[in-house]
Amino acid sequence: MKIIDFHAHIYPDKIAERATQAIGNFYDIGMDRVGSLSNLLRCSEEAGITNCVVHSVATSPQQVERINDFITESVNAHSDKLFGFGTMHQDFENKLEEVDRCIKMGLKGIKLHPDTQMFNVDDDCMLEMYDYLQDKVPVLLHCGDYRYDYSHPRRVARICKMFPRLTVIGAHFGGYSVWDEAYEYLKELNCFLDTSSSSALMEEGMFERMIKAYGADRLLFGTDFPMWDSKEELERFMSVSLSNSEREKILYSNGASLLKI
Repeated sequence: MKIIDFHAHIYPDKIAERATQAIGNFYDIGMDRVGSLSNLLRCSEEAGITNCVVHSVATSPQQVERINDFITESVNAHSDKLFGFGTMHQDFENKLEEVDRCIKMGLKGIKLHPDTQMFNVDDDCMLEMYDYLQDKVPVLLHCGDYRYDYSHPRRVARICKMFPRLTVIGAHFGGYSVWDEAYEYLKELNCFLDTSSSSALMEEGMFERMIKAYGADRLLFGTDFPMWDSKEELERFMSVSLSNSEREKILYSNGASLLKI
């Protein structure tokens, strides 16, 4: 079975350990894996994951082009296994031009993490870019965190309503650590959700309940590597009672359709 991990992070080798530790500190989670390209490829192969969508987050506007170049180079070096999403920063001056550059380089979408980038995901400064992305490529949004309001599901819902032709992917079932609120805001909207950073944290039975509530047509499997072990994430997903068709949609065909492969 082909499996796409739609949510994985990688960093250049020289900063991978430091960047990984920064993630652990932000979420107060012990990090057992370094988020290097080689580690991702090894962990994914061991888990039986055939493809990964990789991205990273620019925490300053000066990082945007460098990160997008790094993701492109990594994908090109492993084009049989990897697809890439570019990054953007709220203070980057030429957003639309950089989006065009990402698309020309073969990147498949844009990833934003409002909580670490410290901006409201529906801020006016981002609306022109969302409009521009309509009918082009998806935007993958970190969503939710009980500690912050930047990426609250209600803000994501506003984006979905304002830009109906924008393909929005809400990470972490649309609301990391606020999953019930996410469902309240997003259940009727035209957006996708990924399963990352959820199964290890939810109360018993909630992971399966969320999968069944949203339905297989809207979901994408993701591990949030290096936060979680790829094999363990897949095992937890496979423990959910689903039909073969539902499982295949979440693990592969939904993602393949968005990536146009």
